[in-house]
Amino acid sequence: MTAIPPAPAGSNTVNPFIVAEGAADLIDFIVEVFGAEDVPEARTLDEEGQILHSELRIGDSTLTVCDRKADWPFTPALTRVYVHDVDAVLARAEKLGGRIVTRPTDFFGDTLARFQDPSSNLWWVYLHDPDAAQDWSGDGGTAEGAGDWQAGAQAESGAEAWQAHAGTDSEVDEGGADWAAAGADADWHAFSTPELEYINATLHEGMRGLRDPRAAG
Repeated sequence: MTAIPPAPAGSNTVNPFIVAEGAADLIDFIVEVFGAEDVPEARTLDEEGQILHSELRIGDSTLTVCDRKADWPFTPALTRVYVHDVDAVLARAEKLGGRIVTRPTDFFGDTLARFQDPSSNLWWVYLHDPDAAQDWSGDGGTAEGAGDWQAGAQAESGAEAWQAHAGTDSEVDEGGADWAAAGADADWHAFSTPELEYINATLHEGMRGLRDPRAAG
């Protein structure tokens, strides 16, 4: 592994950048939902009074947010965040206008959920259990406290939802599954579970639900 390059305090090697319709509102949302720290000295406005640069500290990471200019395309952000309490984060997001996409679900010993914010960005919310055995085989049971994944599912099951979207490209590697163990030509169904199928099906639903706020208005 190559040496980690130096970075400013509060920054990691890779740091997300969100271009948003109404950056100030999104910043307030992130502060309330994730307990982020808005760095006031980083806030920079352009000649039109829009946010050119802002920085939010979440845990050990820095998130940059700026306003979308009139001639810029819609570029929804997909961001993964580790938290202490998934249910509390989802409750705050929903209260502030977010839409729950994936209810808390066991994901190889961790808990995974997703929500869409009012600016039409998609957030992955994780609770990591450092003591849980990371069973990538898909044979392990649902982790205690992972939440009732079925409560957020649609009438169709995760398997039925997946079959409805069969043939489309899908994201299935949420955390680095051991593909080699399943065989070079095997797909994720080699270790599929109802939880994984629900996670995948709601990803498709969430991605289809991302709409340009300007078009929606």
